[in-house]
Amino acid sequence: MQKFSVSGMSCAACSARVEKTVKQIPGVSSCAVSLLTNSLRVEGNASANAIISAVEKAGYGARLWETPTLQDTETPVLKKRLIFSLFFLIVLLYGSMAHPIFGFPLPLSPFVAGILQMLLAFIVMFINRKFFISGFTSLLHGGPNMDTLVAMGSGVSFLYSVLVLFNSAGAGNLYFETAAMIVTLITVGKLLESISKGRTTTALKSLLDLAPKKATLWKDEKEISVRVEEVKVGDIFVVKPGEKIPVDGIVLEGNSAVNEAALTGESIPVDKMKNASVSAATLNQSGFLKCRATRVGENTTLSQIIQLVSDASATKAPIAKIADKVSGVFVPAVILIAMVTAAVWIILGKEISIALSHAIAVLVMSCPCALGLATPVAMMVSNGKAAKKGILFKTSASIEEMGRIKIVALDKTGTITEGRPAVTEIFPAEISTAEFLQLAASLESKSEHPLSQAILAKAKEENISLLSVTEFEAFPGNGLAGKIAGQKIFAGKEKFVESKIAISKEWTQRAQALACEGKSPTFFATGEKFLGMIALADSLKSDSAEAIAELKKLGVQTVMLTGDHTKTAEAIAKKVNVDQFVAEILPSEKDAEIRRLQNWGSVAMVGDGINDSPALTRANVGIAIGAGADVAIDAADVVLVQGSLKGIVEAICLSRRTLRIIHQNLFWAFFYNVALMPLAAGAYYAFGGWSMHPILGAAAMSLSSFCVVMNALRLR
Repeated sequence: MQKFSVSGMSCAACSARVEKTVKQIPGVSSCAVSLLTNSLRVEGNASANAIISAVEKAGYGARLWETPTLQDTETPVLKKRLIFSLFFLIVLLYGSMAHPIFGFPLPLSPFVAGILQMLLAFIVMFINRKFFISGFTSLLHGGPNMDTLVAMGSGVSFLYSVLVLFNSAGAGNLYFETAAMIVTLITVGKLLESISKGRTTTALKSLLDLAPKKATLWKDEKEISVRVEEVKVGDIFVVKPGEKIPVDGIVLEGNSAVNEAALTGESIPVDKMKNASVSAATLNQSGFLKCRATRVGENTTLSQIIQLVSDASATKAPIAKIADKVSGVFVPAVILIAMVTAAVWIILGKEISIALSHAIAVLVMSCPCALGLATPVAMMVSNGKAAKKGILFKTSASIEEMGRIKIVALDKTGTITEGRPAVTEIFPAEISTAEFLQLAASLESKSEHPLSQAILAKAKEENISLLSVTEFEAFPGNGLAGKIAGQKIFAGKEKFVESKIAISKEWTQRAQALACEGKSPTFFATGEKFLGMIALADSLKSDSAEAIAELKKLGVQTVMLTGDHTKTAEAIAKKVNVDQFVAEILPSEKDAEIRRLQNWGSVAMVGDGINDSPALTRANVGIAIGAGADVAIDAADVVLVQGSLKGIVEAICLSRRTLRIIHQNLFWAFFYNVALMPLAAGAYYAFGGWSMHPILGAAAMSLSSFCVVMNALRLR
């Protein structure tokens, strides 16, 4: 995927034009243009030079994307333009309206007064020349945009007035104030839109501001203050109470409570001690910490989060497709309607000034911007709000789909439970407990599975030495095998071990009893005899049951998927009250289970993002939970930095609110154009003389985009 910054876009018609142009480049499989972030994302093998060249030929600028600073450079420029425009416009309005309407003194002849109005209008139009440069440039490139409508409306008013001025020596109806008022009012709208759009990136700005600027390195037995950019992997740094942790690292010395709310949204401090991991931008609240840097620069957790939020904001949601299609033909259609409007009024025998007034009103009231901004502003605000709560959406499509979820499939270990099982009981068969634990721990030491690590931890606790293991084999979802002192040993589920040697009824009944208590029995045997069984238990997360209850209130069905014994799964399912559970399922079989569930509605799969990858990819939305520092899990569409299921509830609620706002925005954007265009064209003139002056049309256009953005900001 390549990402570019695009300059010169002013409305949805521009983004549609850029998107259409880039899609025609050989090697481009897909692309998305964001008007809000002025960005272009391209998938495929087309070269960057070819893409940039195509965008420039379409009349816009393009360059490779750089990390955004989010500094608002547009608003100050618009403010300056508006102040100068208003100064000259007020003088113009005095001559064009205050004198003839209110009788204010004007010691000039009509012709000289008209010349003065022309000059003042020209000055205002020159101050706002960007509309004319952008509008006519895009028209010449075959992709007229909103600026084209503004430029044509203002330009036609000005040129018509010039002709009338010199033909009638100032005695005719002049529209210089209309020409100047149109560009000024549109500038007002652009300024309001720029200010409100700036608020949509508040969350992303706050994330960027979190990044510490300085770090204190420990070198040669002394502290050295450096810029955080100078810290390298492996450097030793110290963090005192009240300071932010500069980069990701591992604690070497010290104990402290660290507030990780900046990344996870969780306000309760987390205790950190030797070998604990720490993340950049989190706050050291109490003790002194000495750490070794493990991730710096763009690799830190904070940088990954900023990148994910930024990338997601540049993607397009499927719901925006309708507005995109309309935007692509909107401006040419408006120009055609304006021409037809003028022609109809002339055919009806009306004066040219009346015909032009209605045609100009059509041009300046039509607003493709409202359509183009309806979806992305809501997505940007929603994505920023989610990031503050430790919920990271990778794309706008995942935000949209999350609101339509009907079923949530939950992996058990590490999702519903803590994922840190511990040995509860040891049952040797014909050997001593110490000898049995030594064999079991030696074999399990070759595996990274949580159950294996729990058995290994028990052996270390009992100070039991490990034996050498050869010919080790792992059977995912079933068990392990290996040779110890020349003897083949098997470990794992009952079915797996029973396929190697018969297990007596007494042991299977004991295993069932343990499973009913929510414990997981692991069996051990050689090829000749049964060695024994170890029971392990994984504690539930404190808020799992509460989160599942809240999902049910939202009308979402919950299904637990686990490879555990049926009895164990049943005990856990009862404790958290899930609607269904599927036990003794292999990781590879979860994919098929997700497909089955999709027959009943949109499915979200929640897992750890590693062994659940096929299921996460298959689901409508894949959610990686408790990802910690590894926030960029490829298989997931959504990453919950916290380990709590409450994040799923918040993600669904936020997504539903976002969809509701988008539907409102799209409705009002369409309604605005559909309702006001006939009024501007004079279609209601027969009903009480209803019509729209071009100035009112410009004011309406200015407010439409502003209203759409402000409605989206309600999500904050």
